[in-house]
Amino acid sequence: MTPLTTHSQTRNFRDNGYLVLKNFLGQAKTREIHDFLDNFLTKTVPTLPREIVFYDEVGNSKSLKQIQKLHELDPFFEQLMFSSPFEMLAKELLQSEVRGVNMQYFDKPPRTSQPTPPHQDGYYFMLEPNEAVTMWYGLDAADEHNGGVRYIPGSHKTGMRSHRPTQTIGFSQGITDYDHSDRQQEVAVHSDPGDLLVHHALTIHRAEKNHCENRHRRALGFIYYSVHAKESPEKRERERALFEQWKNAGKI
Repeated sequence: MTPLTTHSQTRNFRDNGYLVLKNFLGQAKTREIHDFLDNFLTKTVPTLPREIVFYDEVGNSKSLKQIQKLHELDPFFEQLMFSSPFEMLAKELLQSEVRGVNMQYFDKPPRTSQPTPPHQDGYYFMLEPNEAVTMWYGLDAADEHNGGVRYIPGSHKTGMRSHRPTQTIGFSQGITDYDHSDRQQEVAVHSDPGDLLVHHALTIHRAEKNHCENRHRRALGFIYYSVHAKESPEKRERERALFEQWKNAGKI
C-alpha cells in the first residue's frame, strides 16, 4: 500500500508533533462531504440527544459548535472513519495498528464562538502509553481571524502539563500555567478547505474565537488510539461526572 506521507513529513511529525497535509482527499471529495454535511445538519441534528450536540448558546441553533460520535450516526461518516485514508494515516504516524474512537464535527460560528483553551488532547484521553493522534479536516478556510489552530512545536516531547476545568463546552480542561513564553512559541496554522491537520495527543494547541462577522470555521475531527494504548478506568467516570455538571448548569 502506497504511504500517504513522505519521509520528510513523518520526520516533521515526530519532531514538531503536528503535520499539515494540503488538499488531503481532493476538492471533489471535499465538496461531497460539504453537501452531505449540509443535509445532515438540517435534517438530522435537530433529532439528536443533547449529550452529543453542543452549542455556544443553548437554544440558539446558529451557535452549533460540536457534534460527537458522527461515525455512529450515519454510514457516510463511518466509511470516512474506518478503513479509510484517515485511518491509514494514523497507522503510518503512530507506527502501529490503531482503533478509531471518535469522529466529531466542529465549528466556530461567527458572533457566538468562544476561544478554545490551550490543552493537550491526551489529558482527556487518559491513555497509557499516551499514543494517539487527532486529525482536523478543514471544510472552511481557517486563519487568525476566524479561529485557526495554533500549535507549540515539539511540545509533545515535554510531557503532560497541569490542567484545570474551564467554562468552554467541549473543551472542559485547559493548561493552568500557559503564559507569555508559551504564546511566543506558537505557530498559527493557515489552512484551506480540504487541508488536514494532524497532531499527537501530547501536542499543545489552542484557538482564538471567531472574530469574523460572516465566516465559519467548520471541520471534521478524527481520533485514533494506538492499539497499545489503554484507557484509564477513571476516564468513563470523569466523563459521566462532567456531563452531569453541564446538564445541571443548563449548558447542554
